[in-house]
Amino acid sequence: MPHAPSRGSVPTRCSWAVTPLSMAYHDAEWGVPVHDDRVHFEFLILEGAQAGLSWETILRKRDAYRAAFAAFDPARVARFTPARAQKLLADPGIVRNRLKIASAISNARAFLDVQREFGSFDRYVWRFVDGAPLVNRRRAPGDVPARTERSDALSRDLKGRGFRFVGSTICYAYMQAVGLVDDHLVTCFRHRAP
Repeated sequence: MPHAPSRGSVPTRCSWAVTPLSMAYHDAEWGVPVHDDRVHFEFLILEGAQAGLSWETILRKRDAYRAAFAAFDPARVARFTPARAQKLLADPGIVRNRLKIASAISNARAFLDVQREFGSFDRYVWRFVDGAPLVNRRRAPGDVPARTERSDALSRDLKGRGFRFVGSTICYAYMQAVGLVDDHLVTCFRHRAP
């Protein structure tokens, strides 16, 4: 269980959480186990959109993504037409990259296929960590890898199911975001001792 900072003290966080937006995200969401398919879909879209950009940029655009992508409802996004995709290219609130927008729509269709096969995306994805978060004991930012064998496996499987923008590095960032992996540094107040 993460330990809360004492009242009035400044908590020690992972070094990347430096702005009010990133601190709020770090403190409330990053590494918290997710079991809601809509949240899984949200992070798949956001992590794919982030490729080549900073996470801070994506956090600033998150509300616009929520509006543009039907509150991250995969069934609605899967029905987006080419005309709707073209309209998204003109939306300054999101990353206006044709391939990333197209992949979000095709990934919604693949996401629905996974739900049909496994009953939920949540049931599918947690198999890659044997059903429980992997709690690491990273001491410094340089100890956190960009990818692992498990993110390699998830990436391969997603690609085999037709997902795009799901390379191993993106998959590892997704795994961290949704709590499949806890990479809070041991000095961080959010680190869970195993």
